[in-house]
Amino acid sequence: MNPITIFVVAAIALAGAGLAFLGWLQAAMALWVVAAVVAASLKMANTWQKFVVLRAGKLQGVRGPGLFAIIPVVDTVVAVIDERIQTTAFNAEQALTRDTVPVNVDAIIFWHVHDAQKAALAITDYRQAIDRVAQTSLREMIGASMLAALLSDRRAADRQLGEEIGAKTVEWGVTVRSVEIRDVAIPVALQDSMSRQAQAEREKQARIILGSAEAEIAARFVEAARVYAGQPGALQLRAMNIVYETTKERGTTILIPSAMVDSMNPAAVAVALATAQAGAPVAAETPVH
Repeated sequence: MNPITIFVVAAIALAGAGLAFLGWLQAAMALWVVAAVVAASLKMANTWQKFVVLRAGKLQGVRGPGLFAIIPVVDTVVAVIDERIQTTAFNAEQALTRDTVPVNVDAIIFWHVHDAQKAALAITDYRQAIDRVAQTSLREMIGASMLAALLSDRRAADRQLGEEIGAKTVEWGVTVRSVEIRDVAIPVALQDSMSRQAQAEREKQARIILGSAEAEIAARFVEAARVYAGQPGALQLRAMNIVYETTKERGTTILIPSAMVDSMNPAAVAVALATAQAGAPVAAETPVH
């Protein structure tokens, strides 16, 4: 009994006891009968509860929240429905995906009763039915999904599960708010092979990126060569800058090939070549002893 009913029944019973103490037994017995009737008829439903009442086997109505009375013996409360959001955990063990990979999936469903009459009369045990439907729908979803999609896109799987389960439970007065897959476990051997595959994919991607970078660098070098070919002065400045960069550290000795020295002064090289072509005598090198 609820606290209000207990208080009313206790007050009536104490009043009857007082009458009995004064010698008015008939009045006391009458109050005690009233107390018993009140205890059987006065009900109270909390704000999240609904009471489904049958009268002589037929639906009388859904009562609550608040105080209400029923007729003892004739009326019967067949179900007290909690309309708050409920959670149910369910799983699927060794379920095969579309690519025949065994997985263990744990999930949780959030639901609530929106129609207390259907939940009490349309199905025997709606809580057990929700659990069975959730497990069946989860196995069906796993069987229709590839392992990669199941691991990478859980939100889509959550939405699909919620829609499938909700379509089945709405006839029982139950609304599915959301479904969340908590864990997808795969065999250890498959984890190792997937790790190796992922590593190979990363190496492949790294090599592709490296090749693209090399191709881009080569293209830049070709473009730079064209600029230097058309502008010899730019090549000279670049060569001098290289020498400067390499001599910034103290105590550094640099050996520069003669070809590189000539490249720093392309004008002198051009004059020398023109003189050689004109037949001018070229001084012979004097051997050093």
